[in-house]
Amino acid sequence: MCKSYQKKTESTPRQEIDETLEQYIRDGARRMLALALEEEVNAFLGRDRYARHLEFRGYRNGYLPKRQITVGLAPVEVRVPRVSNVPERIDPQGFHSQIVRKYQRASDSTRKLFTQLYLEGLATGDFGPVFRELVGETTAVSPSAIVRLKQAWEKEYRDWRKRQLGGQLYLYIWGDGIYLKAGMEKEKTALLCIIGAREDGAKELLAMESGYRESTQSWVEVLQDLRSRGLDAPLLAIGDGGLGLWAGLEEIYPETEHQRCWNHRIMNVQDKLPKRLQAEARSRLREISEAPTQRECEALRDNYVADLIEIKQKPAAETILRDWEDFVTFYHYPQEHWVHLRTSNPLESIFGGVRIRTNAARRIACRENALYLVFKIVKRLSQTWRNLNGVANLMQLLLDGRTFKDGKLESLTTNNPLGIKV
Repeated sequence: MCKSYQKKTESTPRQEIDETLEQYIRDGARRMLALALEEEVNAFLGRDRYARHLEFRGYRNGYLPKRQITVGLAPVEVRVPRVSNVPERIDPQGFHSQIVRKYQRASDSTRKLFTQLYLEGLATGDFGPVFRELVGETTAVSPSAIVRLKQAWEKEYRDWRKRQLGGQLYLYIWGDGIYLKAGMEKEKTALLCIIGAREDGAKELLAMESGYRESTQSWVEVLQDLRSRGLDAPLLAIGDGGLGLWAGLEEIYPETEHQRCWNHRIMNVQDKLPKRLQAEARSRLREISEAPTQRECEALRDNYVADLIEIKQKPAAETILRDWEDFVTFYHYPQEHWVHLRTSNPLESIFGGVRIRTNAARRIACRENALYLVFKIVKRLSQTWRNLNGVANLMQLLLDGRTFKDGKLESLTTNNPLGIKV
């Protein structure tokens, strides 16, 4: 016997069992739904079928036309009972089932599943083909249903951005902007985002606002809002080379130290070099940034800068030296935290997940919708964010004013950097 034929024959009983089981489930759901609808009518009329009524509240009048409603991932046939001649004093609107609403074609949990999968990367226009394949051709899954669910996101975002932050301390913050193709303007929408690290080492989204590019004024407004809601000055801010963030921090939180992103600096240096030298640049700059002490880091820097000057690559050498002090601030913090502090990866990795999902939507027509959508995506992704390493007592040591040199605990100081009573 042909192997392919044998394999097909052997799989048939399993397939028939699966189909039979699915039919049992659908039949059971249909019967339970029909029973629930009958009980709903009994409760509305105040009597069972054929029972006498003490107060006339209307009478049964057959059923509405059959239709299918998707529950879970299976379409279930339903006939909603009708009630006629309902006195106005009983209900001016007459009888309307609360179990199966008028024109409803899918349960609320199923519609929420559609929305969740949209957040996971499906564009609105992709829903029809995907879910008709899953639940059958008769299931109504319109883009407008998804849009209606998304209207609730605006309220959630508005409530979130008004919450008070004074009850929690954030020792580190990461700031960056993400650009999306949204709205009719030629300029891309910039979403200015800030993540904070709490005392327990968990990361939390603190701010997400629309801004004009990444201008100083836009960042000042974001930081001012955080301060007005109770955010004390963090110890350290991490970001890329965008000047707006750093200028905003100088104005709103001048006591906060700066740490520039090493990944962005490596790319900046590579841009100054011919392609044949870029791989070496990446390798040597990685070695510099991962040196165990600041002295070793700067010795490696000096060697590489000298090599670049020798081969007449002065612009790349100058790029390495520019704003140098802001690239070695992490040495003043616990070594366990360095992997989190050397780069803006906590935000970059999130934006990677956001772009995957927003790219599926091609272009978002409304700038505000882009904001609400990205907010929901980031909140979804935040469930898997990695906590800071070695948090046990390191955060408290920082709050107590303890200092670190080359990542090692050094001595007790009399000043508390956050100005907090401990």
